Amino acid sequence: MTETVAPSVSLADKIEWLIHHSWPDELPPAGTNIEIAKAISSRTGEDMSSTTVWKLRTGRQDNPQFKTLTALATFFGVPIGYFGFAEESSSIDEDLTFKVLLRKLRSGEIKPEVLRALVDLSPKSRWLMDELILAAAVADRRAED
Repeated sequence: MTETVAPSVSLADKIEWLIHHSWPDELPPAGTNIEIAKAISSRTGEDMSSTTVWKLRTGRQDNPQFKTLTALATFFGVPIGYFGFAEESSSIDEDLTFKVLLRKLRSGEIKPEVLRALVDLSPKSRWLMDELILAAAVADRRAED
């Protein structure tokens, strides 16, 4: 799966987005489904198999048990509503995106001067940058597929 600018609608995409962008800093980077399941189980106390993680990440299981969603929400520090309908979770998506952006600013992955420059652009130039960034994200997704 790909790293997108913001979480998308499907459960699989939301989980993949969390793995790529909200993995706890104090843990080793997310690796295999086995490692992900082990990390979630040890942190939440909820037994989660690597098969469950695989099914969730690939969209083969789109209606998991409540306890599975609760474990995911607890592990990633998101409200359980994040896994709900798009209309209901859009404000949560925005909050998560801002948190990830702040995290990347603090780590130096995104330069503060770039964001300042973006804010200072004219509406026409900002629209152009928006389109460029969105096109780059689409190209990245296609390159990974």
